[in-house]
Amino acid sequence: MNARHIVAVAIAGLMLPGLCMAQIKVGQTAGFTGAAAAGVKEITDGAKLYLDSVNAEGGVNGQTIELVSLDDKFDPAVAVENAKKLIADPKIVALFLNRGTPHSQAIMPLLTEGRISLIAPSTGAMALHQPVHPWVFNVRATYQREAEHVTRHLAMAGAERVALIQVNDSFGTDAAAGALKVFKELGKQPATHQIFDRAKPDFAALVPKVVAAQPLSILFIGTGTAVVEGVKALRAAGSRATVATLSPNASAGFIKSMGENAQGLIISQVFPSARSLKVSMAAEASRLAQAKNLPELTPQMLEGFAAAKVLVAALRRSNKDITRASIKKALDGFNRVDIGGLEVSFSPTDHTGLDYADLSMVTAEGTFRR
Repeated sequence: MNARHIVAVAIAGLMLPGLCMAQIKVGQTAGFTGAAAAGVKEITDGAKLYLDSVNAEGGVNGQTIELVSLDDKFDPAVAVENAKKLIADPKIVALFLNRGTPHSQAIMPLLTEGRISLIAPSTGAMALHQPVHPWVFNVRATYQREAEHVTRHLAMAGAERVALIQVNDSFGTDAAAGALKVFKELGKQPATHQIFDRAKPDFAALVPKVVAAQPLSILFIGTGTAVVEGVKALRAAGSRATVATLSPNASAGFIKSMGENAQGLIISQVFPSARSLKVSMAAEASRLAQAKNLPELTPQMLEGFAAAKVLVAALRRSNKDITRASIKKALDGFNRVDIGGLEVSFSPTDHTGLDYADLSMVTAEGTFRR
């Protein structure tokens, strides 16, 4: 090969950074298929929106970020196997944006063994916040905080007219604790408190009990598929109660699945509105989405975008030689790190990050209105 050919190859390499730049590998296990698939896709799309923009500008310390995503089918056992595979790869420097409460709890023991951080798990389980797990860094508020906020709103018309429906897993138990705290403070009991099986929900048996209680509103704690089926059964049985659910269901895919039952649905939110251009993070995400001709930003996409901003901030604050240890050290040193209108803080004794909670209502057009 002559000198001219060598120069040409070198220039080609510079023009194809993905082929010559070192990569920072980050692992993800989440239910890309299964009951939470719609939300998982949107939250991951939001994360990639920011990661792609960072890579396009040269990455971090000249290294591109690669998200290695494995499908766990929203099954905790598969999530554990996926996490083991990812942790066994020494090139994976962190785990990121997994989905589900029982899934996260099943993964947690592996983090200490692998000395690897789990950044922005997409769950608000209190077990990930208290006691503080040294390797778990939460970016969103807890489910209990969400459930409290929703229940206080619904209780304004009379707490005794609010029904509570929950799934029988750790997610349901955790979130319901927040709602029940409000009932206790008010000295009231829910109109009815029904629990359904996560694997085989029997709404034919549950719905008549709820309808008989004649609630004005219902807090429905469950994943997307279950809430869709449960609300459909409630409406078919004649219930016109206002239905509220939590932020894991704040996806366009979930709203589409709800069909005509979506309008008027109340959904709690753990980030500002994706339409709030006064929040610089939302404005940035909107601009990047428009550049890619993506549809309107959803709350789930914005959660993923925020999670990616925290991930990149940690990478940039790590040593030039990014390792699992340097990422943890960087995260523990977060002090009011601005991710675009929101400040995230961590310390060795506090891994909550943010505590934001708000409410939205689904419009006739299928959009989220604050």
